[in-house]
This record gives sequence, C-alpha cells and structure tokens, in this order.
Amino acid sequence: MKTYFRILQYTTSLKKYIVPYFILSLLASLFGILNFTLLVPLLNVLFNNVSPTLVLQKPVFDLSPNYFTALFNYYFYDMLQTNGRIGALQYACGAIIASVTFANIFRYLSQRLLKTVEAETIASLREAIFTKTVSLHLGFFNNERKGNLMSHLTTDIQEVENSIARAFTASLKEVFSLVMFFTFLFSLSVKLTLFSMLILPVSGGAIAMIARKLRRNAKEVQENLSSIVSTLDEVFGGMRVVKAFNAEKAIVRQFTQINQTYKKSVLRMVYRQEMTSPTSETLGVLVVAGILLYGGSLVINNEGGFSAATFIGFIALFSQVQRPAKVIADAFSGVQRGIASAERIVNLIDTVPSIQDKPNAIDLPIFAKSIVFNNVGFSYDGERQVLHQISFEIPKGKTVALVGESGGGKSTLADLVPRFYDPTQGQILIDGIDLRDISAESLHKQMGIVTQESILFNDTIENNITFGSDATPEAVVEAAKIANAHQFISQSLEGYQTKIGDRGSRLSGGQRQRLSIARAVLKNPPILILDEATSALDTESEKLVQEALTNLMKNRTTLVIAHRLSTIQNADKIIVISKGRIVEEGTHESLLQIPNGYYAKLSNMQAN
Repeated sequence: MKTYFRILQYTTSLKKYIVPYFILSLLASLFGILNFTLLVPLLNVLFNNVSPTLVLQKPVFDLSPNYFTALFNYYFYDMLQTNGRIGALQYACGAIIASVTFANIFRYLSQRLLKTVEAETIASLREAIFTKTVSLHLGFFNNERKGNLMSHLTTDIQEVENSIARAFTASLKEVFSLVMFFTFLFSLSVKLTLFSMLILPVSGGAIAMIARKLRRNAKEVQENLSSIVSTLDEVFGGMRVVKAFNAEKAIVRQFTQINQTYKKSVLRMVYRQEMTSPTSETLGVLVVAGILLYGGSLVINNEGGFSAATFIGFIALFSQVQRPAKVIADAFSGVQRGIASAERIVNLIDTVPSIQDKPNAIDLPIFAKSIVFNNVGFSYDGERQVLHQISFEIPKGKTVALVGESGGGKSTLADLVPRFYDPTQGQILIDGIDLRDISAESLHKQMGIVTQESILFNDTIENNITFGSDATPEAVVEAAKIANAHQFISQSLEGYQTKIGDRGSRLSGGQRQRLSIARAVLKNPPILILDEATSALDTESEKLVQEALTNLMKNRTTLVIAHRLSTIQNADKIIVISKGRIVEEGTHESLLQIPNGYYAKLSNMQAN
C-alpha cells in the first residue's frame, strides 16, 4: 500500500472530502443494514409471535446501532397495540421503504464525492507525470521508448483511476459496512456470530493468495501494452517508409506477434481475476450453509435463546455480509492492476535527471565574451567514446562551423552547448563560467536552435513560430519574412492561422524548415546553433534562406553544423571533426591549402 500512499499525495482535495464521504458512507451503510434488521419484527408479526400487550419504553438517543432498532421497536409495538397486526405490518413496510430510500440517497451523494476525489487525483497525477517527463534530460528520451512514456499517461493512469474508487470503497465504505453488519449480528446472537467469524478467514485467505499472483500478471500486461503503443507510434510515424519498402506484411507480422503476446498475458490475468468472484461466492455459500446447519440445530434444540424469526433475520442479514466481503475481494484483486500501473508511474516520478541545476546555480548574465571547449570528452552511458579532447573557442559575434563525416560527433558536440548532455571529461565555459554552474532556464534563454529535423506541432503556423514566446503579430510576420516563409504562408487558406497537421505534415520539407528558422529568428538570441538548418531546402529556397541566415548571424555567436561546404565558406573558423577528434581547423581558404587535407578532399568531392 506504500505505492498508493504515494499516489494519494496528488489528491489535494482529499482532506476536504474525506470527512463528508465518511459520514455519507456511514449513513448509507446504516440505513442499508436497517432494511434487514427490520425483518425480525416484521416476521414476528407474520408468525403471530408478538404479544399485543407488550409495553416498551422510548429509548434515549445515542449513536449505537441498538438505538435505531429500539426506536423502531418502540413505534412498531405502539402501532401493534393501536392498530393491530395489519397496522404494524403497514408501519414495518413503510419503515423499510424509507430506509431503502435514505440508503440510496446517501449512497449516491457519497459516490459523487468519491468520483470528484478520483477525477481530481487523476488530473493532478497526470499533470505531475507530464511535468516530470518533460523536465528529464535529453538522454532519457533516447533510451526510453515514446510508446512506454505515452502508456504512463494513458493506460497506466486509467488503471490507477479505476482502482482508486475500488480502494476507497473497499477501505472505507465496505469495511465500515462489515463492521456495522457484525454489530447488528452480535445484537441478534453472539454465539452464532462468533461461529461465522471463525470460518470467514478461510475465504479471505484464498482471495489473498489469488491477488498476490494477480499483481505479477497485471505488471506483465501493462508492459506488453506499452510495446503495442510504441509499435503503433513508430509505424504511423514512419508510414512513408513502410509503403516505400512494401513492408506492410512484415509490419503486420511484427504487430501480430506483439498483439498475441499481449493477448496471452491479458488472458492469464483475466482468468485469475475472474477466479476471485466465484471463489469468494462459493466459499460464502459454504459459510452460510455452515451457519444454517449450526444455527438451525440451536433453534430446533431450543439452545440458541432466539426464535425462528430472529434466526431467519440473522440469515438474511448475514447473507448481506457477502456483498461487502465480495466487493472487498473484487476490489483487492482489481486494485492489483492499479498497483502494478502505479508502481510504473512512481518509478518514472522517482527518476533522477542526470542533467539538473545545482542548488546554487546562477543565472547567466548577458553573453559578452566567448564559449570555450576545454579538453571536452563525451561517451553515452559510459560506453563507446564519442568525443576526445575537444578544445576550441567561439568568440562573441563569430561563426564557427563543424564539418566531417556522419557519426563523427558534430551533433553531439552541438548538444553539449545548450547542456542537453554534460561532458564526461573536460568542461565548457561561457564567459568563463562552467555550464554546470548555470541554471538551464537562463542558459536556454540566450540560445536559438534550428535542427536538421523540423520539429513542428499540430497547431497554427503563428503558434509554431511563437512557440514559447508572446510575440506580436507584426514580429511574427517580420520573422517569417527573414526566413523566406511569409510568401507561402500568405498563400495558405487561412494565412498565419492555418493548421499545419501532425508534425507539419501539410507542409513541404522546405516549408517546415523555414518555419523552424522563423522560430529561431523571432527569439532573437545572442547564441545560435544551426544543425544542418538548410538541409531540407531546394536550391532556390536554400539560397534565399542562407542569405537570411547570414544577415541573422551578424553580430551573433553561431555554431553551424553542415555537410554542404558551400553554406559555411564565410565562417570565421571551420573545425573538421573525424571520429570524435579535431583533425583540422582554420578558414575555408586556409584549409583548402593543406596538402591531402581532410577538408580539401571533402571540397573536391562535393565540387565533382
């Protein structure tokens, strides 16, 4: 239950609703039980087993269950003396109707409160999971499947939502109902109630054994469901490739295999879960049969000290004990699925980001001098070394370009500047301050990034450009003009309010890239990181956008990653990286003069 106590931390309204819920549940249970305690005097009337001259004293009010029974008996026997057996019968029937009505009213009101707590808890928990997830470092998302993260916010949350109501109902309402039932049962027969309590633990033990195994099955189901969500995300996101390579059959086979694995795990869980109810019901019938046998012998032998009507009332009341007991048993088995999902959620919430601000992190002042790489080395998860002793400087207002073969470490090097990762050796300094001593928020405020892949959202063009800022419409238009995007935006059906589809699917590759560039232009940062920013543009658009970027980079510090050397010829310094090491550096002209140089070979290859 420790997991559930963690989840309840997100129930901000619990303190407000717990007392009203408890009171309403108490009243609902109380009136529900009274329905059956009223059977005894009703049966006595039907069996003509009451004395018309019996005089009772009106009870003094208290909160014990016996008070309500005594109060009913007082008016019942008064009605019997005044109007005879028919009048007493009418009174008893009316009391039962009133008791049922009140029980259902209070039950409805308690369920309203329970659903409110449930909804607020799930909303707070989902927000906490999402907030935690987006705060994690970039490396976490490289190692975690997106479908698994999505399942935390959907299926895992749904399981927790379903089990919260069960847990509350079982731990509060139904437990209280059981206590009330046994209180009334003791008032009817102490000996028979003690006998029933001796054989009830047999049912509870069987249910507990089933529930322990059920949690393992539930965890397996959630993990397999995460695999399905991940597969769907990958397939639908890469449908163009699937079609191009005629891979539909292969994808269907892969999905079928995953789906069959999920089906088998679900069946194992469901078979065990469905075993809970019939097991508890069968054991419950055995308990009732034992009580009938034992209690019936007491009545027949006149040893129980109670009448046949009281015994029938006891049996009727005890039969209702099976309902809360069955609800608790079902809830206990159903909660196991919620616990398995809650454990997955708690593990995510407890994930410690490897990249986080120090307690005494400072805010970066306005960038003034330079960015310095000092013997920087990097490896992912301590495995293959990606960067080796990288040292260079980017003075303020200068442009440094990184070139080299794919997989050489250029993008990794660029990712270290906004501190998406921390170097495993050496340090990166901005104006003499180690990046690890600077708050991430203040660092990112001074950087603009345009990546090789255009990251756009299913929203309007304007909202994609203003992403994360509160720019005016005029500023948005100006940024779009600089990025050579204004013309195609103006020709769209709804202009800047045009929806661009999932990941910008309604735009061409060049259009998507120009919107990404416009977003960086609008931010107007002192430091720019351009990772193949023009790679998706056609020749005409590339020329126009490159001109815009050249104007944008004036008086800014820019780190450019490029494969096409024609886009970086005017860079102040070009650094050639091969296998994670700097092999050459200089200007475009100076690098071309190196005999058999790496850069010169790249230039000749692209020229030919």
